[in-house]
Amino acid sequence: MAFDLERTRQAFPALRDDIAYFDGPGGSQVPSVVGDAIAQAICSGISNRATVTAAERRADAIVLGARQAVADLLGADSGGVVFGRSMTQLTYDVSRTLAKGWSAGDEVVVTRLDHDGNVRPWVTAAEQAGATLRWIEFDRESGELDLADVEAQLSERTKVVAVTGASNLLGTRPDIPAITAAVHAAGALAYVDGVHLTPHAPVDVAALGADFYVCSPYKFFGPHHGILVASPALLETLDSDKLLPQTSQVPERFELGTLPYEVLAGTTATVDFIAGLASSATDRRTRVVESMAAAEEYEEVLFQRLVDGLSANPRVRLYGSPKRHTPTALFSVGGVDSEAIYTGLAQRGVNAPCGNFYALEASRWIGLGDDGAIRAGLAPYTSEGDVDRLVAGVEELSR
Repeated sequence: MAFDLERTRQAFPALRDDIAYFDGPGGSQVPSVVGDAIAQAICSGISNRATVTAAERRADAIVLGARQAVADLLGADSGGVVFGRSMTQLTYDVSRTLAKGWSAGDEVVVTRLDHDGNVRPWVTAAEQAGATLRWIEFDRESGELDLADVEAQLSERTKVVAVTGASNLLGTRPDIPAITAAVHAAGALAYVDGVHLTPHAPVDVAALGADFYVCSPYKFFGPHHGILVASPALLETLDSDKLLPQTSQVPERFELGTLPYEVLAGTTATVDFIAGLASSATDRRTRVVESMAAAEEYEEVLFQRLVDGLSANPRVRLYGSPKRHTPTALFSVGGVDSEAIYTGLAQRGVNAPCGNFYALEASRWIGLGDDGAIRAGLAPYTSEGDVDRLVAGVEELSR
C-alpha cells in the first residue's frame, strides 16, 4: 500500500481553506477522525475510572486503549506510558524527581541543540540540587551534534544526559543509539526529547536506547498533551510526588489529577490514523512502522524540492545542513526582516512563522540571538504546490 497524498490531504478539514501549512513543527493540522473521537468521548456517558458502572468502564477502556496505542506508536511497553499536560510539564516532573538523589559533585548534561523544554528543567534541577551542569555544543555551520562532543562531557559522576531526537529549529537528527550507548557506558540515564522526531520517522524506543522518551501528539495530528514512556521497572524506582490517596501503581502514580479522557480517545484515533497512512498489515505496530517509513520517504523527496527552491534565491540563507534531518528548513532573507517575510507569506496563504521556537540556546549559538529566523516544516499533508507557493512567495518578498 503506497503513500497516497490526495487521500491523506482529504482527511484534514483545515486544508479546505487553501492554506499552505508549514507550521507543523509548532503543531500539526488534525484529521476529522481525531476530532470525531474526541467529541464522541466527551459527549458519552463517562466518569472516573473504575469497573462498576458502564461510565467507569468506558473511561478505563479509553485510558488503557490510549496506553496501548502509544506503545504501538513508539515500540514501548504500555505499562510505562505516562500522560501529562505537556512534554515540558512531564520533563519538569521527572527532573525534580531524579534530582532528589543528586548532590554536589554530581553532573547533569544538556545540549545547545535542544528545545528549552529539554534544557531549562534540567538546569533548574541541577542548580537546586547543587549538581554541576555540563553543556554539549554542536557545529554552528552544519548543525551536527557530534558523538565525540557528547563523550567529552561524560564522567563517572554523570547522572543524566538530556538530548533531542531531532532539533525543532534545524532539523538535526543526532545519532541517538550511539549517544545513549555512551551515556549508559558512563552509568547515566538518557532522556530523549522526541517531540520533533516522532512526526517524521518510525520510532523504536528500545532501539534508540532511551531510558525516557517524551513526545507530544499535537505535533503528529493529535490533541494537545504530553507523553512520556519508560520501562515500568525504571519508573518503579522513582520516588515521585503525589497525593496521599493516589495509587502508587506505575504508571498512574505519575499522573496527577483526573486524566482528560476525551484527549486520550483522540490520541488513540491519531495512532490509528497514522497506522493507516500507507499500510494494510495485520497488527497496528507494523502498520505504524510501514506508514511512517513511507511518509518519511515522501517528505524527504519534497524537502529536497524546498531546499533547491530556496537555495536558488541568492538572498536566502539556509541554516544548518545536517546529514540526517527532519524536513525542516530554517532560513532568512538578506536585507528583509524575518517578521516581514512571515507576514508577507501569511498574506499569500502560506503559514511559515519566524522566531526561535523555544530552541533559544540553538538560536543564540548559531548567531541569530533571541529573534531566530523563518522556519518551514513539512508534513505528510504538504504538497508540491504548497512548496512552490512558499518558494515563489519568498522570491517576491526578497526583491
